[in-house]
Amino acid sequence: MITQEMVQQLFGDEVFDRHGEKIGKVGQVYMDDQTGQPVWVTVRTGLFGMKESFVPLNQAHVNGDAVHVHVSKDQVKDAPRMDADGGHMSRAEEQQLYRYYGIEYAALPGQRQSERGQQRQPTERAQQRQPSQQPSRDNATEMTRSEERLKVGTEQVETGRVRLRKHVVTEHQQISVPVRHEEVRLEREPITDGDARGSAKIGDAEQEVVLHAEKPVVSKETVPVERVRMAKETVTEQRNVEGEVRKEEIEVDDSSKRRKNTP
Repeated sequence: MITQEMVQQLFGDEVFDRHGEKIGKVGQVYMDDQTGQPVWVTVRTGLFGMKESFVPLNQAHVNGDAVHVHVSKDQVKDAPRMDADGGHMSRAEEQQLYRYYGIEYAALPGQRQSERGQQRQPTERAQQRQPSQQPSRDNATEMTRSEERLKVGTEQVETGRVRLRKHVVTEHQQISVPVRHEEVRLEREPITDGDARGSAKIGDAEQEVVLHAEKPVVSKETVPVERVRMAKETVTEQRNVEGEVRKEEIEVDDSSKRRKNTP
């Protein structure tokens, strides 16, 4: 159970749902005007934390710098939108939140009186206001101010296609190959008287020698030389986006000049 003495340490704590999933950080704490016990906290959710949602503290507990609540993250994100800057909730707003979260309105202490709202303690230095110092919201005239905000996201689109294709080209190559051939070399040797055998005859004669030579022979074969693969990789880069947004501004046109400035 979260008590009034623990309120100061709640600001900025991380809020986790019943499944242990992080919801956001505590922005404001709403306390019961009669009992002084904290009953709601606001948590920033949505894109860039631009939405402030109410989270009930019933069955919640604190563990270090973490607040664990008994509802789911999806419930918080889809909770009814309430004005988190008004200081007090009306009874109708209070009951709407209880119905949404499935909490019995009369089951919580001090929740039966219809004139009571929830007191907000926005910062650690803020002083707690007494119910008598707060104007009744039910009797006030109010206007909701809205504004547009850029929602930034990404989508995947096709930017092109890459194909691998091979084709045949012809190129001229020149290779030096060593070849051998036979040549005739004449060798002359004089004959002496001692080497002479028989008688010599004069006449025609013929001897034949076969010569050989190597010649280059060209043939071709196909061999694999390389594998080429095509793979995709994701590269992240920063791009600036811009756009025009509109917002509403509220002006007070008071001809009576009796408007009282409120903090």
